Amino acid sequence: MPAMDMRPNSDEARDIAYHFHAYTNAQTHAEIGPLIIEGGEGIHVTDTHGNRYIEGMAGLWSVAVGFNEQRLVDAASQQMQKLPYYHNFTHRSHGPAIDLAEKLIDIAPVPMSKVFYTNSGSEANDTIVKMIWYRANALGKPEKKKIISRLRGYHGVTVASASMTGLPYNHKSFDLPIDGILHTTCPHFWREGQEGETEEDFATRCAQDLDDMIQVEGSETVAAFIAEPVMGAGGVVVPPATYWQKIQAVLAKYDILLIADEVICGFGRTGQMFGSTTFDITPDILTMSKQITSSYFPFSAFMINDRVYEPIAEESGRIGVLGHGYTGGGHPVGAAVALENIKIIEERDLVANAAERGRELQAGLAELANHPLVGEARGIGLIAALELVAPAGKEDAFQPGKLGAQMNAIMLRNGLISRNMLDAMGYCPPLIVGADDVTDILNITHKSLKELAGELKN
Repeated sequence: MPAMDMRPNSDEARDIAYHFHAYTNAQTHAEIGPLIIEGGEGIHVTDTHGNRYIEGMAGLWSVAVGFNEQRLVDAASQQMQKLPYYHNFTHRSHGPAIDLAEKLIDIAPVPMSKVFYTNSGSEANDTIVKMIWYRANALGKPEKKKIISRLRGYHGVTVASASMTGLPYNHKSFDLPIDGILHTTCPHFWREGQEGETEEDFATRCAQDLDDMIQVEGSETVAAFIAEPVMGAGGVVVPPATYWQKIQAVLAKYDILLIADEVICGFGRTGQMFGSTTFDITPDILTMSKQITSSYFPFSAFMINDRVYEPIAEESGRIGVLGHGYTGGGHPVGAAVALENIKIIEERDLVANAAERGRELQAGLAELANHPLVGEARGIGLIAALELVAPAGKEDAFQPGKLGAQMNAIMLRNGLISRNMLDAMGYCPPLIVGADDVTDILNITHKSLKELAGELKN
């Protein structure tokens, strides 16, 4: 008698049985199972039960042109047929990588020299750490290798990039951060500002905190400062007025490189092509991923200026090779998709659409700021957050993240996918979002807040 096949047969059961998920409580997942997304169109996605949702987070802050852009499918297919794979090791190259590098340098917010390709934002930032160390050795400054990040900043999940990330759950039980990675003040005025302090006062204090840290560590040991123009996974933190001006003055004072992590902000999210333009940031290194291909293909890159590149190039000449690279770095299919994606963003003026629709989204969320369960509405362009607070007098009854998780479930039930960063509800819809879509997002949010209040009463 043949053995019975005991394997699970539903998608949900098979997922629980075989799939180890990212950013998930594995034990809880075994109890509740997955939401399985089957299709996408425009700003919407559909699950296996036929339920349709507004993807209010653009996947993971990343789908600029919507979920069924045929031009990106065609770009990938055509490149697959022509050259499905090649690398850029040992003097090799291919057309899409060359074309994309030229395009990225052309649209860079400040003069840049070279593009280096990786496969994810985490890999890009991890590589940047190695390049900074390599450069320090090239300059004969082996002690100048420390990197300062910020509390609540997000820069990835590899060993080095997760160390730069300033969130506890990316460090706990991973034995992170590694030595040489430091974290300074999070520029969130609503949460971190002191009584009687203006936004500009707070910006001054943030800059002074950075200056003090550099002096304590020794400026001769600090190589770089990394930051997102607008913090994403840390809760959508928009820096206070004059913050970037004052931070950059400190970095210039001590000859410290500035890394702008544009993985979320880049390619239109803030209402400009790059967040660096929005906030008048002049980085030496700029990280890109997510919206570079609308996440239709895993792809990332970073740009460096001559100040960074030239010592690295000279050191590779001294050693004989730059001993770093990725099999899939600069993948021809990813590069072709990125080129077409940027072309669509430019042709359809999606950056301007992000600015216009963003103003509508920010205004609508601001109207909810007086709701008793809302502490702050914040954002810029098409990235925003609604920070929830516990009912008055019941603050001790709610652990951080409890309200956010409850609101997240309600919004999902009402047809809007968000993401709660503890108790901050995130908004980051595709750049193609229309005025009616923004109205729908706001209406669902208002309805969900009302339902949350009702649940809390009961």
